[in-house]
Amino acid sequence: MRHGKKFNHLGRKAAHRKAMLSNMATSLILHKRISTTLAKAKELKKYLEPLVTRAKEDTTHNRRMAFAYLKNKEAIIELFGEVISKVATRPGGYTRIIKTGFRLGDNAEMCIIELVDFNELMLKDAQPVKKTTRRSRRGSGKSAGAEETKVTAAPAVEAAAAKDAEEPKAPEASADSAEEETENK
Repeated sequence: MRHGKKFNHLGRKAAHRKAMLSNMATSLILHKRISTTLAKAKELKKYLEPLVTRAKEDTTHNRRMAFAYLKNKEAIIELFGEVISKVATRPGGYTRIIKTGFRLGDNAEMCIIELVDFNELMLKDAQPVKKTTRRSRRGSGKSAGAEETKVTAAPAVEAAAAKDAEEPKAPEASADSAEEETENK
């Protein structure tokens, strides 16, 4: 019986599939982000994440096991060096798949697979924002706070008006000029 024995063969024989996943994993480790189809990315995630977990413990045995999968010395050095230094505290989920649309030729669903801690744009968004305290509308603080905001807002408005007066303004397009352009065409 073959119960529970299913995975995506990706339309390839076993040797071709293993070589392809090894090459893709090496590229992902070295470049931190690659673009591929969604099916290949999902299989690559299952292939790479156990290697990253194994690399957390830097032993000769783990290096040899990882080399058996990747077959690339530079990728092993990168995996056990820079990659592990960033994901050492993470309990799992070392890769992220971002869908990018469909390929023109065959309409295959494309995506970007990347190592999570190497995307600087996502890391900037993930930093916590300071929480502001909520103030009650009740009490005597409201009238005093309103006066303070009026006092501090006035110089800011004056400074903005002075800045606008100093800088030359670009001519704005009017509705008449837009109509003239369409008539000329």
